[in-house]
Amino acid sequence: MTSTHPPALPSPTGLLPPPRKAGPGPGAGPAAGRAVWLRVAVWLGPALLVAYAGFRRRWMSDDAYIYVRTVRQILAGNGPVFNAGERVESSTGTLWQWLLAAAGGAGIGPASAAVFGGLLLTAAGFALAGIGALRLYGGRAAVPLGSLVLLGLPPVWDFATSGLETGLATCWIAGAWLALTARPGALTTSALIGLGPLVRPDLGLVTVVFLAAQWLLARPSWRGACAGVAAAGALPGAYEIFRAGYYGHLVPLPAVTKEASRSLWGRGLVYLADFAHPYALWVPALCVAGAVAVALARGGPGRPGVARPVSVLVPALAPVAAGVLCWVYVVRVGGDFMHGRMLLPGLLLMLLPVFVVPATRAGTLAAVGVGLWAVVCAGWLRMPYGGQIGPAGIADERGVYVRHNADPHPVRHTFAGAPHHLRYARQVAAARRSGAPVLLFGKEGRAGAASPGVTGSYVVLGFNGSVVPLDGAALDPIGLAYPLAAHSERVGQGRVGHDKHLPAAWLAADRGVGVPSWVDRGEVAAARRALRCGGLAELNASARAPLTAGRFLRNVAGAPHRTSFRFPNDPVRAERELCG
Repeated sequence: MTSTHPPALPSPTGLLPPPRKAGPGPGAGPAAGRAVWLRVAVWLGPALLVAYAGFRRRWMSDDAYIYVRTVRQILAGNGPVFNAGERVESSTGTLWQWLLAAAGGAGIGPASAAVFGGLLLTAAGFALAGIGALRLYGGRAAVPLGSLVLLGLPPVWDFATSGLETGLATCWIAGAWLALTARPGALTTSALIGLGPLVRPDLGLVTVVFLAAQWLLARPSWRGACAGVAAAGALPGAYEIFRAGYYGHLVPLPAVTKEASRSLWGRGLVYLADFAHPYALWVPALCVAGAVAVALARGGPGRPGVARPVSVLVPALAPVAAGVLCWVYVVRVGGDFMHGRMLLPGLLLMLLPVFVVPATRAGTLAAVGVGLWAVVCAGWLRMPYGGQIGPAGIADERGVYVRHNADPHPVRHTFAGAPHHLRYARQVAAARRSGAPVLLFGKEGRAGAASPGVTGSYVVLGFNGSVVPLDGAALDPIGLAYPLAAHSERVGQGRVGHDKHLPAAWLAADRGVGVPSWVDRGEVAAARRALRCGGLAELNASARAPLTAGRFLRNVAGAPHRTSFRFPNDPVRAERELCG
């Protein structure tokens, strides 16, 4: 994207803006040196603190082990799948999956790479955010503000690790914003901004807002604009074609399972309140709003030598707009089952322009107020259901796995404190030793003969994937890695992200030869017939048929309809509707 009005470029000495010149005299040199060190402390200090806090609360979530199994399949030569022989995209964060695969190829264990790589990326994101804010204010003396809000929140410490893509999202958001402030109009900036949908599909909202902001800053010719769009869309577009042809879907399977296109505003507002209320977020919000109001009343932030205010206003407003859109989206889809997790990227975006602020009287007072709140929040404020699943179905996810593993740092899950998980692991181990094909249904027990290898259905998918061998099939009745369950209709008012449940009759019909005594044989027969009809037959073929060129093209052509396809989870009704 080439600009007809070139913006101010980074200083020759690096990304940080030059210090404001000290007055003449023998003390000018030391004063300038102190100013540089103060600026370094302002952006490096929060990065070091979040790294320390994240390390103190290091852990691995079960959903992160979903990534780990896919990475193991890639390294084993089975492709980017959860179960060998079934093309399913169970990883929501595409870029995170491939970064972990690269780490695994370099000899680093996927679990260790997920935990400590996420921690390093979180710290890097905090550092980049501080540099971007310092650039925005043109090298003036600054104090931390927005960074203190994030440092005071326990969910930020928790998801600095967790093994999920949150650290990558933090680093990408801050890095894309810094590129927007430093080099708007550059094709490399466009390419970086375009990675949003590969970090997480919902971060495509941020990509759109940042690309629009870049256009306002650079005002390119139509050729430059087309070049920028091409640079931004090249990698995501190529991967989307691969996704549609290889997996037969337009989105990762968890997005189908969680019905990301539907509206659940009431549930989403509960999720927002569950995050905002325990930590009294209105306190730092008032402090930040007061500092911003004073700055606006005095003419807003400015940078020496920059004549056009759009060069400051657009980078300041773009992340706020993107953050609000992210929060609206999260509320619309009903939130998440992990306390605070899905709201963290939007909060970071809204705080980027005030990550650090000029050390004016208003800025300093706001920083003191937020700092006091952060100390109280970090030391005493917590959600009321620590270590448990709350009444709204939202979990203190880290606390749950600390309890289940009887380990303050559950990176390697042993489930020493969860006997029901251990029983299932022993069942799988016994089946592996026997060498006989078997279908397991978690708590219900063994079903009988199945397709070759161990086939296990268990609601805790990451754990299931870690105990079932790679040549077996680790399934879940929710559908995060099982297309049949993902495309079934929602049932009742289950937890967010857990409101689908495929009856065992479907698994017996799809995978097993023997039928468990506790499953209705009529339902199994109806499910077997339904699996050969209409949309279900095509769904299975898209994931299991040999991937020829013709199959790839049919997958691409049918991806939109296949992604939206749903069927009743009652086998009898499904047979009637699909087979006629």
